[in-house]
Amino acid sequence: MPEHLQIYFATAVFLITYAIIVSEKIHRAVIALVGAALIAVFKILEPEEAVHAIDFNTIGLLVGMMIIVGITRQTGIFEFLAIKAAKSSKGEPLKILAALSLVTAVLSALLDNVTTVLLIVPVTFAIAQKLRISPIPILIAEIIASNIGGTATLIGDPPNIMIGSATHLGFMDFVINLTPIVVVIYVCTLTLLRLIYRSQLVADPERQKTIMELNEHDELKDMRLLKKCLFVLALTVFGFVIHQYVHLESSVIALTGASLLLLISREDPEHALHNVEWPVIFFFIGLFVLVGSLEKVGVIEAIAAAALDVTGGAMLPTAMLILWMSGIASAFVDNIPFVATMIPLIKNMGQMMGVTDPTALNFFWWSLSLGACLGGNGTIIGASANVVVIGMAEKRGSHITFVKFFIIAFPLMIMSLVLSSAYMYLWFIFPETITILVTLLFGAVVALAAMPINKALEKSAAKKTAKKNLSR
Repeated sequence: MPEHLQIYFATAVFLITYAIIVSEKIHRAVIALVGAALIAVFKILEPEEAVHAIDFNTIGLLVGMMIIVGITRQTGIFEFLAIKAAKSSKGEPLKILAALSLVTAVLSALLDNVTTVLLIVPVTFAIAQKLRISPIPILIAEIIASNIGGTATLIGDPPNIMIGSATHLGFMDFVINLTPIVVVIYVCTLTLLRLIYRSQLVADPERQKTIMELNEHDELKDMRLLKKCLFVLALTVFGFVIHQYVHLESSVIALTGASLLLLISREDPEHALHNVEWPVIFFFIGLFVLVGSLEKVGVIEAIAAAALDVTGGAMLPTAMLILWMSGIASAFVDNIPFVATMIPLIKNMGQMMGVTDPTALNFFWWSLSLGACLGGNGTIIGASANVVVIGMAEKRGSHITFVKFFIIAFPLMIMSLVLSSAYMYLWFIFPETITILVTLLFGAVVALAAMPINKALEKSAAKKTAKKNLSR
């Protein structure tokens, strides 16, 4: 096929595939594989080039974490945490909204956010039923919290996994650079949600007492397996923390953790592999091939040149363009194919701007991550977690319409992008400010983590003193 026809063909296949993915007329994994097959059949990419286009680090990381989470969820630990959070709120609906949102955000940072909402939503319905309140405000808060929490780490959201794999940015890079603004966005968002829903989330005091009667320990199904899972999860997270320093890919850490858990849990491999969402994996494979074809024929390079013409090639305007374009686009289209397209685009921008040090492009990568992950909160179709929660709610008789979600979530998404823009601006103009902010944040986290430890030590000391007094 002549070169100019390859450009038209690759672009047409990509755009048609993307349109069908957005329309959801055909399963996105199927249409992505069909698009990839057309690229291979018409030799836009040779077989070796197609294989090379697939990011196996992203695939390995997803598979490894899906196996670990799939085995761990059998223990009931996630339901235990959700009920524990609700009880800590004394049955007050507004406090329950805050507690379940916090659990959702934290778990979404350590697991993928779709798995998190699958685990939290059933507990949410059970609690709302006992309180006789609408679960919709809490569900909307959980959706938004899952996308905000997933922004904070390498493994929290697929866009971050893809960015980390393409750039060799590590787990701690994401934590250090994105967690400060994620915490600020979460606090502002939750404050506004509590104000919005304060009149709707009111329950009878007698109903609140029924929450305190729930026994979270009943949810723990297999303590031996739980201990093994927590051990492997701790090792895996530690591996993510150090992986960039010991020069191991994140996929190696995830697959090693999955292999170790399979070994010590004696889990049936066939059953464990059922936990892997294979349609998601093959969707990624097809997508990587499609984007690889655009890169080969020069479409990505042409788009990069056009973007730089708009911003004049200046770092700050280009970063802001990436942030807002990613945020608005990700509210209406799947952020995974969008990020897959943006990654080679940003690399081409760097080359055209004459950037020789790869770390100088980190400013763009954080802009892309913040825009794509937070933009998913704009509409009910903006992220996979949103669609999953909406579907689970409909099955239980609670309908969250596009407009109902949009009215609440889109303004909150715009607020998060404004805060992100201010953060990136401060980072660019006053980089030392970010260092101070990170130091203060982690100091606060350490102090908060130390509080329950101090209380436990005080209780232990009091018990020892009481025993000594009794012995006398």
